[in-house]
Amino acid sequence: MRTYTFSEIFSEIRKYRKALLIANVLALLAALFAAPAPLLIPLLVDEVLLHKPGRLTESIDMLFWGPLPAWGYVMVVLAATLILRGLYFLFGLFQTWYFTIISKNITFKIRRDLLRQIERVSLKEYETIGSGKIASLCIVDVDTIDTFLSKSISSLIISVLMIVGVSVVLLLIHWKLALFILLFNPFVVYLTSRIARNVSKYKKRENSIIANFQESLSETLELFSQVRAANAEARFFGKLLGLAEEIRERGIAFAFKSQISTKGSYMLFLTGFEIFRAAGILMVAYSDLTIGLMLAIFGYLWVIVSPINEIINIQYAYHNARAALERINTIFALEKEPRFPHRRNPFVQRRANSVKLDNVTFGYSGEAPVLDGVSLEIPAAKKVAIVGASGNGKSTIAQLIVGFYQPDAGDILYDGITFREIGLDVVREHVYLVLQSPMLFNETILFNLTFGKEVDRGKIEAALAIAELKAFVESLPEGLETRVGKNGIKLSGGQRQRISIARMIIADPNIVIFDESTSALDTQTEARLFENLQKFLAERTTIIIAHRLSTIENADYIYLLDEGHIKEHGTLEALLATQGHFSTFFKP
Repeated sequence: MRTYTFSEIFSEIRKYRKALLIANVLALLAALFAAPAPLLIPLLVDEVLLHKPGRLTESIDMLFWGPLPAWGYVMVVLAATLILRGLYFLFGLFQTWYFTIISKNITFKIRRDLLRQIERVSLKEYETIGSGKIASLCIVDVDTIDTFLSKSISSLIISVLMIVGVSVVLLLIHWKLALFILLFNPFVVYLTSRIARNVSKYKKRENSIIANFQESLSETLELFSQVRAANAEARFFGKLLGLAEEIRERGIAFAFKSQISTKGSYMLFLTGFEIFRAAGILMVAYSDLTIGLMLAIFGYLWVIVSPINEIINIQYAYHNARAALERINTIFALEKEPRFPHRRNPFVQRRANSVKLDNVTFGYSGEAPVLDGVSLEIPAAKKVAIVGASGNGKSTIAQLIVGFYQPDAGDILYDGITFREIGLDVVREHVYLVLQSPMLFNETILFNLTFGKEVDRGKIEAALAIAELKAFVESLPEGLETRVGKNGIKLSGGQRQRISIARMIIADPNIVIFDESTSALDTQTEARLFENLQKFLAERTTIIIAHRLSTIENADYIYLLDEGHIKEHGTLEALLATQGHFSTFFKP
């Protein structure tokens, strides 16, 4: 099972040796230019205002053939300080840019692996976790890791180097006061890291409920018309409101704990800063520390605030990113659809193929079997109907035949060859399932017919004619380029079903399964449609799942499914002539 860890991510980062080397050199240069900047102007207090001899003014005199007036020294030092700060900004900017490139490559790899995993995930597993949660993991959680890698790691290097640089300068200025300052700061970092671990738990809970909210919201909005038709808005949106309230409560808990940690850490630093200022004044009074150097130390105390805060924030970012990584790994833990070898292909040599279910048992994850020992045979180029009450497993049989699921026991054979020797992808290429409620992209009619493939225009027009759609498409101002809206909202149910049938004709399969595919059509349109399809289906195997007697009256053979078992089977005439369950299910 594929999983991601930070050890693996950091190993991946190390592969970018050249970029890492450049980024680290830039970080070092940025720190070198930043460290002396706060010292220069305070030195002028001693050397210019208090008229104490010093190396800074001596160096300026040598460069500019001094001595210079007071404003001259100030302008030179100000220019030098601004140049140093500008160089720090430029080197830091390019260092961050290099780390951004590395982090984007890493997160692209994570997203690529996630998409490959989702591409191969078992449909049973996919339907269990839901599309909303998967989308949240692929977007929000990967972005959390990206933020940590691109900003936090680059900031960490500069922050550490800045702390080291400032520490060296402080030690050179006055080692006793510097040690006092430097020994107190690790205590702040340690304390905040402990708080950060607790805060991350609240963030993890908040992210979890946000993912649930996103999934429920997405599902409710997709089925909004059905929710309204059932007059169930209050219940569904009440549930969403409950989740929103839970997000609020957990968000407040996280924000409060986070603020305690952040502001508490800053309060600790400010307390230390006041203590250091008091200690600095005492050092001026009772040691050789000058006023100018004392001001420089005060300046460095403010300089060191930023890198320390960065390190504190990096701790929060790390714990958030680690929680995001754990959630991402739930996708990699999903069971994949099995890949079977392509040893034999019965679809190549023949236009139609037989289908056989041999003692098939199947149940959805953790549920009782929907099908229990089902056996049935569908001869090549014949029309076979599967009927039965709703919920008895008819659509499940269709989804098994098309290769969406694999049986828990038993086998499915095509021309006597098991799907395990053919491959599910090959099966799906030659078996087409036309659904009762086809899913359409928020795209053009043309795209929904072809899925973006290049298809001969004559073939498309022929498919539209067979599906009773040609006149409708020609009546549209934009014709095939008409956008159908989200899930085909601009089309009627019958038009959506006929687009799905036209799509099937263009796909040109060997085996066609109609799963209540004409339920939205009136009987006259349905009759014309099947009359149009007669020639197309004559040389293909056809499986019809329906509740209408008129839909199955031309079937060569019929199976009646009841509670996951084949209860009766035979020709339409024979079944209607019996006093069995079929004759009551379909009254003549």
